[in-house]
Amino acid sequence: MFLAQEAIRTKRDGKPLSEEQIQAFVQGITDESVSEGQIAAMAMAIYFQGMNEQEKATLTLSMRDSGEVLNWQQLDLGGPVLDKHSTGGVGDVVSLMLGPIVAACGGFVPMISGRGLGHTGGTLDKFDAINGYQTKPDNERFARTVKEAGVAIIGQTGQLAPADQRFYATRDITATVESVPLITASILAKKLAEGLDGLVLDVKTGSGAFMAEYERAVELARSLTSVANRVGVKTSALITDMNQPLASAAGNAIEVKLAIDYLTGRHRDPRLHVVTHALAVEMLLQGGLCRTHEQAAERVEQVLVSGAAAERFAKMVSLLGGPTDLLERPEQHLAKAKIIKPLTLADSGLPQQGWVNAIDTRAVGMAVVALGGGRRIASDPLNYAVGLTDLAGIGCKAEADLVLATIHADSEDDWQQAAATLTEAYRIGAEAAPEQPVIYERMGD
Repeated sequence: MFLAQEAIRTKRDGKPLSEEQIQAFVQGITDESVSEGQIAAMAMAIYFQGMNEQEKATLTLSMRDSGEVLNWQQLDLGGPVLDKHSTGGVGDVVSLMLGPIVAACGGFVPMISGRGLGHTGGTLDKFDAINGYQTKPDNERFARTVKEAGVAIIGQTGQLAPADQRFYATRDITATVESVPLITASILAKKLAEGLDGLVLDVKTGSGAFMAEYERAVELARSLTSVANRVGVKTSALITDMNQPLASAAGNAIEVKLAIDYLTGRHRDPRLHVVTHALAVEMLLQGGLCRTHEQAAERVEQVLVSGAAAERFAKMVSLLGGPTDLLERPEQHLAKAKIIKPLTLADSGLPQQGWVNAIDTRAVGMAVVALGGGRRIASDPLNYAVGLTDLAGIGCKAEADLVLATIHADSEDDWQQAAATLTEAYRIGAEAAPEQPVIYERMGD
C-alpha cells in the first residue's frame, strides 16, 4: 500500500523516489487522497534534495498523464505538431507572431498559454484584449482552428495536467516555486499534454527574468531539454536576454498592435525580431520542416515578406471569434487609454548627458501592473488599454528630449505613478554599457 509520508521521508533523506512512488503521489494529488500538507512537504523535500533525470522524467510524465493528452492523428494534419514556451518577461510578445509564422511554414501549433502574474505579461491576456476572441473555446473549435489556420492560441483547460494545477498552487504559497525539477515538470507536463512532435524553449535571464542569474537559466534550460528529449519530444532551448524589455512596448492591447505591425511589416523592433526569427528557425528544424538552419531562416523570411504569416494570424483570430478585419483596422477593435503622453528625460529629472546603461526591467513590468495592465493577485481585473510604448533601450544617448516611454494611462495620477516608477528603473551613466547579445546560448539535441 502506498503511503505518502513514506515517499516524503525517502526524498527528505536524499534518496531517489521510485517510479511507483512518484506515480502514486501524483495520482494522490489528482484524486485529493494526498493532502495539501503532504504536497507542501514533498515540494520542500524536492526543493532541498533535488531530483535525478529519471525522477524528473517520471514526474513530468505522471503529471502529463493525470489528465487528457491531445491526439492529433485523427485530424490528419499533414505536418508536425509544434510549440514553444517562454519563461516570461517584459515586452515578450513573441508567441503572437511565432505561431502564425510556423503555421505558414507547414507546422501546426496548438499553443496553450497562460495569464500574466507578477511583472511578466501573459499571452492569454493579450488575446483577451481582442474583441470577441475566445481564449477558452470548446474542443471542436480549438481543433478546427488548428487544422484550418495551422495555429490556435488558447488557455489551459482543467483537463490538461490537472495535477500540476494543484501542485503549483501549493508551491506558490510555500516558497518552493524556484525548484528546477518542479519547474521542469510543471512546464513540460502541460506542453507534452498538447501531443507535440517538437518543442522549443525560450529561457530568459536578466533583471526582468524569472531566472535572473545566468547560471540558473542555464540550469533550467539544461533540465528542460534533457527531460523533454528523454521522454521522446525533440526539444531545444535558447537562453535570451531580459536585461531590458524585449520590445519597445508593454501592455495587452498595445502588444497586440505591436504584433500586427510586426507581421504586416509596418514595424519590427530589432531585438524582438532576433528572438522571434531564431525561435521560428528552431521550430522548423525540430519539426523536420527544413533540413538546415539556412533553409529555415530563408523560409521564415519568405512567409513574413509574402504576408502568409499575417494571413494565418488573421485566420486564427477570425476562427476563434475575433474580428475579421483586425489587421486592417486594429484601432477599431483594440482599447485605447484615456491619457497617452511621453515621459522625456528632461521630465524625469535624470541626468541629461551620457547613455542609458542599465534598466531594472522588472520595475518596468511593475509599472504596467500599477497602471492596471497586470495582476498583483490572480483575481485582479485587467485594463487592456494601458501600458507603455516607445520604451528607450540600453545604449540610447541621454539627451533632454529622449523619450523614456510613452505612458498609456487611465488617469493623470496613474500616469504620474508610472512616470515615477520608470524614472527609478532607468540608469544613466557617463559611459555606454558594453553591447550584450540578445541570444546567449542554444541548448538541446
